Amino acid sequence: MCLIMDVSEILNHLGEDRHEYYNSVSPPIMQSSNFSFPSVEVLRAALKQEYEVPFYTRGYNPTVGILRKKVAALEGAEDALVFASGSAAIAAGVMSVVEKGDHVISVAKPYSWTDKLLNKFLLRYGVETTMIDGTDIENFENAIKENTKLIVLESPNSLTFEMQDLAAVAALAKSKGIITICDNSYCTPLFQKPISMGIDLVAHSASKYLGGHSDLVAGVLCGTKARIDKILDAEFMTLGGIIGVQDAWLMIRGLRTLRIRVERSAATAKKVVRFLEGHPKIEKVHYPFLESNPQYELAKRQMENCGGMFSIVLKTEEETGVERFCDSLNRFLLACSWGGHESLLFPMCALDDSKNYQHNGVPRNLVRLYVGLEEPQELIADLEHALKQI
Repeated sequence: MCLIMDVSEILNHLGEDRHEYYNSVSPPIMQSSNFSFPSVEVLRAALKQEYEVPFYTRGYNPTVGILRKKVAALEGAEDALVFASGSAAIAAGVMSVVEKGDHVISVAKPYSWTDKLLNKFLLRYGVETTMIDGTDIENFENAIKENTKLIVLESPNSLTFEMQDLAAVAALAKSKGIITICDNSYCTPLFQKPISMGIDLVAHSASKYLGGHSDLVAGVLCGTKARIDKILDAEFMTLGGIIGVQDAWLMIRGLRTLRIRVERSAATAKKVVRFLEGHPKIEKVHYPFLESNPQYELAKRQMENCGGMFSIVLKTEEETGVERFCDSLNRFLLACSWGGHESLLFPMCALDDSKNYQHNGVPRNLVRLYVGLEEPQELIADLEHALKQI
């Protein structure tokens, strides 16, 4: 079992054996691809524990090792792997479970590249996926087949913010011998801990809140030591989707302020959502902690707080109206991703004719908003001005 620690201890001190590097407050960037040994005997011993001893940076690097310990502890996991992107982390987790002839169940409207992995890439290798509405546990029960090996969750998803009852799905999966993996990017380990609810693997796009400064791309996969070791020996080392050492150091730096950033983003988002709910130009607000949300009680039960992202459906069927709204905003940058210091927006109508980012069932008048660290009154005033342009 992992050691339960205070969040501040994890973010600021865990894994940082400062006496090993001249008592430097900030850990060094071990910018080396390989490491030497004084004898064949020591070299041979290192090869037997390649993920815990510096041998070759593709397997273990001391800077990445510090980061690995911190993220695993935050998730309440025994171990973690850090990847070059969130899509690499999810792909490794999925591929570690399935093989030709297997069946996967996935919630509808997952992250675009998760969707492509399941419904295009793995299909080429004889793995079938059934997409379901994950808001009802019966849909999982009805989709299970004799060859179902994996359930892919994303709670909440990052477009319309539907959730799954993680404890119920985990219990069902365990009773059938099925592995579960959950994308926890939206909540971060501070607001939701899927492993404590029985989920086997937890993935993150660390480019979001965990990195927190819009200056790196990374992914994380957390689980038991046995499962992480298995992935290391196969998908991780074979496909080589490792994070660069400097990006790992940037992510360690980003984690220092994780709690402050996420809590500020969440608090401001609540104020912005309160302004938008019921606005005459807004048809619907998608946000887990709205009391009007049919999954509100589930959200309060399994999430400690809500992230700083939500989406709105504008009361206009014309894309020109959506474009006027978006183009009129000054405090929200028009960009993809989220989780940094800056507020962002992304309209679904921008995906017209996109070959990589199609989301069936998501209206083109839906706009996703991420609230950063700006003052709430500035963001609300900006939105009020833009809504008048519809």
